[in-house]
Amino acid sequence: MTFNYVVITPARNEEMYIEKTIVSMVNQTIKPVRWIVVSDGSTDRTDDIVKKYIPQNKWIDLIRMPEHRERQFAAKVHCFNAAYNLLINDRYDYICNCDADISFEPGYFEFLLSKFQHSPDLGVAGTPFVEENYISYDGKFTNFNHVSGACQMFRKECFSEIGGYIPIKGGGIDWAAVTSARMKGWKTQTFTEKHFFHHRKMGTGSCSFLQSRFNHGKKDYYLGGHPLWEIFRGVYQMARPPYVLAGAYMMAGYFYGMVTRIERPLPEELMSFHRKEQLGRLKSIFLNVFKNKKG
Repeated sequence: MTFNYVVITPARNEEMYIEKTIVSMVNQTIKPVRWIVVSDGSTDRTDDIVKKYIPQNKWIDLIRMPEHRERQFAAKVHCFNAAYNLLINDRYDYICNCDADISFEPGYFEFLLSKFQHSPDLGVAGTPFVEENYISYDGKFTNFNHVSGACQMFRKECFSEIGGYIPIKGGGIDWAAVTSARMKGWKTQTFTEKHFFHHRKMGTGSCSFLQSRFNHGKKDYYLGGHPLWEIFRGVYQMARPPYVLAGAYMMAGYFYGMVTRIERPLPEELMSFHRKEQLGRLKSIFLNVFKNKKG
């Protein structure tokens, strides 16, 4: 059995959290053969913190991208690709995209690798995350086929087949990669036996929580989401804190995108596959609700 894996971490001004990520990685029971941290023009102490750990951990590399003012998701892809191009001659079986604001227990990557070893058709794997008082993937309608973008591990062949990440400025790059993997016939799964800690509230790196919900709705539209699914999702979110507002802002963002015809950056084939999956899940949810009521 082989456990050779590499990790790439795009990081922009992460001095508050990146040391937690570094300590977690250094303490792994199975360490990556190479971990490339890509500083995306950081203007704080991010680079210095990483450099402090390199002398004792030769498998850690730091590269730096040019400085820029805007924090955007497409930049994450450009950073990832800069590191990915350095791995052309490296031997590895799995590749992980790991954010710079998370932490995890020492056996975390050994756990993920074991899942790949036992499932040859597994293309992408990950776990839920804990964020303050919130635990992801614990809802009634959770989709365990999705894998959180904060830490996604790919089988090398799968990542190559989907063509890597698509640089989408507004976000959704991680979702697009996982969905593309399923469209290509790979299994994708979140495993709930482990979790990691996410130290910055998801989607709020540069805006308020409610603005992030509105942006999320716009993202759902330009990623090709079905309107029936969005309505169902928005109503469901209204029943969770902050009550009504989160779901309302999300639906408003979606229909804003529809009315203004925001550009959809994904291939039609992928969006059609996505809508088909959503309608299939919606049908399954309503059938289960009907069964339970009948029972």
